[in-house]
Amino acid sequence: MTPADDGDLSEHDAVESLERLGLSNYAAKVFVALQRLGVGTAKQIHEETDVPRSQVYGAADELADIGLVELQQSTPKRYRPVGLDTARRQLAERLTAEADRAFSFLEAQRHAQVERETRDDVWTVRGREPVNSRVVELLRQATDTVLLGVPAPEYVPDDLLSTLADRRDVGVAIRVISEDPTVRETFDTVDGVDVAAPLESQMMDYTGRVLLVDDRAVLLSAVSPSDPAEETAIWSADTAMAEILVRAIRGSIDSLVREDDS
Repeated sequence: MTPADDGDLSEHDAVESLERLGLSNYAAKVFVALQRLGVGTAKQIHEETDVPRSQVYGAADELADIGLVELQQSTPKRYRPVGLDTARRQLAERLTAEADRAFSFLEAQRHAQVERETRDDVWTVRGREPVNSRVVELLRQATDTVLLGVPAPEYVPDDLLSTLADRRDVGVAIRVISEDPTVRETFDTVDGVDVAAPLESQMMDYTGRVLLVDDRAVLLSAVSPSDPAEETAIWSADTAMAEILVRAIRGSIDSLVREDDS
């Protein structure tokens, strides 16, 4: 469903949007009501909304805690919303902080799962961006050798070159193979990376990616003929299956590459 234009947004829609930004339902309703009132007591806010008067206090305190309303210690208490620019900034910072906390935890869980993850045989990844992420993640684990086959420029994610440069700096031997001259020129910009082209007489009609890491991990992808963006990859690491695939693929690729190409 296409979001409504600002001019068509109802109060209900605005409350729902504020809830998605992290406010409770009552706090969102109180905040909207205060935009109309400017300054209001719990009684006035209750009369302006369907929030029970007993719940207005808690909702207003919630807003005050995150810096969205100011409280006047009068009798009765009066509430005033901060400026909208300030409110927007406060909510954005709060969302960013919550996302950072959540993803820090998720990152820790991801690292904790790496060893167990790679003990399983074969994994499947679907979609260009997920495949990009898996390629880079496997490359970051390289300690000895990398062999990467790339069919076209669109298969070179933004952080791939820097990741290869990092691995080169710790002594990893890296070879990139592509029949696309633009791809070869791109990788030629990374010092210490051996870039090669397959023999024209032996080029395979293959449009996916190939990655071998340390003779212990392998990734192979294939692309839908009808939609090049639909890429699917299989990968395996530290398994008998990975060892078999690495040996077979390395032998095939060695026969396809010019010995005098660098």
